[in-house]
Amino acid sequence: MTKKGQALSILMVSTLSFTVCFMVWMMFGVIGIPIKKALGLNATEFGLLTAMPVLSGSLIRVPLGIWTDKYGGRIVMAVLMAITVPAIWLMAYATQYWQYLVIGLVLGLAGGSFSVGTPYVARWFPRNQQGFAMGIYGAGNSGAAVNKFLAPALVVAFGWTMVPLVYAAVMAATVALFWFFSYSDPAHLVTHNDSFREQLKVLKDPKVLKYCQFYSIVFGGYVALALWMVQYYVGEFGLDIRTAALLAACFSLPGGVLRAFGGWMSDKWGAHSVTWWVMWISWICLFLLSYPQTDLTIATTTGPLSFHIGLNVYLFTILLFILGVCFAFGKASVFKYISDEYPHNIGTVSGVVGLAGGMGGFVLPIMFGALMDLTGVRSSAFMLMYGVVWVSLIWIYWTENRHQESADHKAVAAGAHH
Repeated sequence: MTKKGQALSILMVSTLSFTVCFMVWMMFGVIGIPIKKALGLNATEFGLLTAMPVLSGSLIRVPLGIWTDKYGGRIVMAVLMAITVPAIWLMAYATQYWQYLVIGLVLGLAGGSFSVGTPYVARWFPRNQQGFAMGIYGAGNSGAAVNKFLAPALVVAFGWTMVPLVYAAVMAATVALFWFFSYSDPAHLVTHNDSFREQLKVLKDPKVLKYCQFYSIVFGGYVALALWMVQYYVGEFGLDIRTAALLAACFSLPGGVLRAFGGWMSDKWGAHSVTWWVMWISWICLFLLSYPQTDLTIATTTGPLSFHIGLNVYLFTILLFILGVCFAFGKASVFKYISDEYPHNIGTVSGVVGLAGGMGGFVLPIMFGALMDLTGVRSSAFMLMYGVVWVSLIWIYWTENRHQESADHKAVAAGAHH
């Protein structure tokens, strides 16, 4: 098989594996609902349950990136997926809250597959095609949507315990497929040994902190909302689990699939302008989504006049869809920033930024749950996200737009003197 053929085979089977990993990683977003009912959990406990896989999946990202450089992506990816199979299977037999939390931690390893596949796939392609190849691989995020089509159907037909059994079988089959159709090239192994501590030194760079904050919204927010939305639809609009999951997929699907397109846009117009627009449009969507269902009664001369203000299910879903599209473009543009600014250090910086994004996905569902238990207002989840996006907009304006404006003024002034 030619080198090019091997590269394509690797891209296809790696993207498939990542999609399956992401589907498993997001599993609690659907089966968490019957588990919540069975165990009588409150919103905060439900938030912690859904966030557990996100925690381990994020924490293992940096070490996985280092191991991929050292041992090669093929072996790391195969071992990683194989470890999760027994954990997924055991979930069908768990009975207590702590057991689900522990299994969630092991299952979360699947989420770390992003930092294995990205360098593994990229190294098989020439520089000018790497962005596109990483974008295609990143589209495996849409496993979050696959989960929303598959899991509810299984829950309705066979009960929720069928989901982990089917997912374990799918994961086992994927491990075999991946092993047969992937290749390793000893030339791709990186010999330099950066310790974990050296890797974290990049956090002293204020730019890296800024990209961490952006990514904690576009990726962390994506993961958190993908986990949170099914039960949000069930609670807010009284839908059954299948309809709820279908509508929630309107957010998860574009959030994964359009990532490659976002990469192309960032190549064309630059990371800054894509990110700036992504944040503005997200900010507007989140403002509208934050509005709780409100009944307003006005005292008029002829007696009380009542209005109802609130989003219906159609408007809500349209806004969520736009938000999903924005997040997809944002995920790509943040990585474009990194490849522009740190060409020699891309693995390290993207590992740390990816970790920050994952931690956003871990903290947000717990905060969503806590806010809902405290206020009783469901849309408080969007209010929180709205605040976080506000911070990003101010940050971009102060660190990027103002420099740009002053540079433009200087150029204009210089032009006037000649």
